[in-house]
Amino acid sequence: MGREINNFIKVWVSVLASLSFCYLIASKVPKGKLRLLTILPICCLFLLLPLSLHSVHLGGTTAFFVAWLANFKLLLFSFGRGPLSSDPSLSLFRFISLACFPIRIKKQNPSPQITKNGTQSLLNYAIKGLLVALLIRAYDYRPYLHPKVILALYCFHIYFLLEIILAVVAYLARALLGLELEPQFDDPYLSTSLQDFWGRRWNIMASNILRSTVYEPTRSLAERITGRKWASLPAILATFVVSGLMHELIIFYLGRSEPTWEMTWFFILHGFCLALEIPAKSALASRWRLHRSVSGPLTIAFVMGTSFWLFFPQFLRCGADIRALGEYVAVGEFVRDAARFFKAGSFHVVSA
Repeated sequence: MGREINNFIKVWVSVLASLSFCYLIASKVPKGKLRLLTILPICCLFLLLPLSLHSVHLGGTTAFFVAWLANFKLLLFSFGRGPLSSDPSLSLFRFISLACFPIRIKKQNPSPQITKNGTQSLLNYAIKGLLVALLIRAYDYRPYLHPKVILALYCFHIYFLLEIILAVVAYLARALLGLELEPQFDDPYLSTSLQDFWGRRWNIMASNILRSTVYEPTRSLAERITGRKWASLPAILATFVVSGLMHELIIFYLGRSEPTWEMTWFFILHGFCLALEIPAKSALASRWRLHRSVSGPLTIAFVMGTSFWLFFPQFLRCGADIRALGEYVAVGEFVRDAARFFKAGSFHVVSA
């Protein structure tokens, strides 16, 4: 554990130093191909840094923040686009925060949906934290549970844990930056379609960055070939292919095993279904539409069912679930040892 924490600190010191370099070159290297060539070595470094970490939580989180989000934001920054180029007067601290953390500054006039549903209360996260603790406890009874039940628990575990981690990061960023930030999740269990789930509710930061780096350029290119009407379909597929590849990369960081591409096929399947869903909804909207009480459960059932089939096998094969539970045990032991240490120290002080 101690060695992993030391590596974690070294990795993030490297990240901060690299992003400081990127910030400084903004005023010296014009946007375009030259800036891209200057930043590419940093992007390559960010792909290598997670290899120094082996824990599921520290390694997986760092891989998502650095190898995926930070790299994609830097690619946009190379061409004067994205959150890192939105404000020329951006300070170094804000530049680094926006680059390596899954945060997005809220617009001056946020949409009613974000204003109404995006703000999550402390009680909300406390309940989800309690549910994570209960789920961890429930895993003690895995020998008595059906494998599909365990996978369903993993679905909720991943959602709750991701939302809590991203909420903590957003809270710290809000406190340090003094800015209002957009939420990272918007009750994905209330989704009524795949478009609603992936585009508006699940991991909104990743959706936004994929939209800027993959969807919009692909759609612009496709419009020249297929015309505006059908350009969104190849753009959707390309976006989900890239998302699948990035998930494959994160799984590789977690397990260091040869990819089997099931994770990629999971996202390709969802991209294909979403590409069919959008024109189908447009064609049938004026005549027929499923009630949300039907479309909602169908959407969640499809997401969970396909995740059982294609998402989790690769995740389980690398032993990420077992190692994650072991990390919870290690953290619990560390907290107990620390509590005993401070209790003993307090006793000696009182005795003296």
